[in-house]
Amino acid sequence: MSWQAYVDDHLMCDIDGQHLTAAAIVGHDGSVWAQSDSFPQFKPEEINGIMNDFNEPGYLAPTGLYLGGTKYMVIQGEPGAVIRGKKGSGGITIKKTGQALIFGIYDEPLTPGQCNMIVERLGDYLIEQGM
Repeated sequence: MSWQAYVDDHLMCDIDGQHLTAAAIVGHDGSVWAQSDSFPQFKPEEINGIMNDFNEPGYLAPTGLYLGGTKYMVIQGEPGAVIRGKKGSGGITIKKTGQALIFGIYDEPLTPGQCNMIVERLGDYLIEQGM
């Protein structure tokens, strides 16, 4: 299966008539493996900050998480595995695998829990596959 198919078929899937606003699979080096059309253009330093937070949990808490110039307040996550952010009625979930970062961005009426489930389920599957 192509990386784009993982984004299109798994991350952007329909849940009760709703879906993520944007999604992507990005290598640890910031290279885009696949993304939805709506995924924001991000800066390399934003990915570096995210990687730093995975390596040093809490790194982004004082400044917030930035992606495509949008600031998210960092909320609960799983140190070294999942970062979650909130902005207004939406937010972001990022799951780290051995080689990639899985991004899901959502807005209401999709819930944070639904976004977490979509992103983390694919991330767990890719980890099982050695990715």
